[in-house]
Amino acid sequence: MTTAGATGAFISFEGIDGSGKSTQARALAEGLRAAGHRVTLTREPGGAPGAEEIRRLLVSGAAERWSPETEILLFNAARRDHLERTIRPALGRGEIVITDRFVDSTRVYQGAARADLRALADALHDLVIAVEPDLTFVIDMDPGIALARGLARGTGEDRFEDLGLAFQTRLRAGFRDLAEANPARLRLIDGDRPAAAISAEIIAQTQDWLTRRPAS
Repeated sequence: MTTAGATGAFISFEGIDGSGKSTQARALAEGLRAAGHRVTLTREPGGAPGAEEIRRLLVSGAAERWSPETEILLFNAARRDHLERTIRPALGRGEIVITDRFVDSTRVYQGAARADLRALADALHDLVIAVEPDLTFVIDMDPGIALARGLARGTGEDRFEDLGLAFQTRLRAGFRDLAEANPARLRLIDGDRPAAAISAEIIAQTQDWLTRRPAS
């Protein structure tokens, strides 16, 4: 598999529901723009018109609306549209792309926490996406606190939160295992701190990584 950064850079944020990764993705985008970088901030599922339509199918409705196998197919369909319409064009313009979730969510949600489907998740990813982020931040925090925060938002996009605390606990373990297995790309960030402290650490790490990153 290839990484996405041909001329730009591709950064993803991962974590359990309610972990604050969306807040941190926005903060990083703002910090990098303030430093003079061109940034595209996006999300999954979604990030492109067709993918946003698929998002509505995935994040709303009953918790058991889809089987894990069907979810993998839907996520890959949305991700392909996202890649074609948003990510690759922005990278081609030399921008830094920051996405709130990418393939690691599928590897953990459907590949470990919802079902033991990691082999299927990886096989489909290799066939239809074949792109990895250059750098991934995993926001790690207490599942009980994160779940309460996620449910309190009341957005109507709480299908995965409705699977309960045990599911969120499995998700956390899955993300921690993934970060341990891929230390060169995935960086585990302590999310049980004030948002400003987390943002400062992530921005500092990103700026250091951009400085040290080999020229393409």
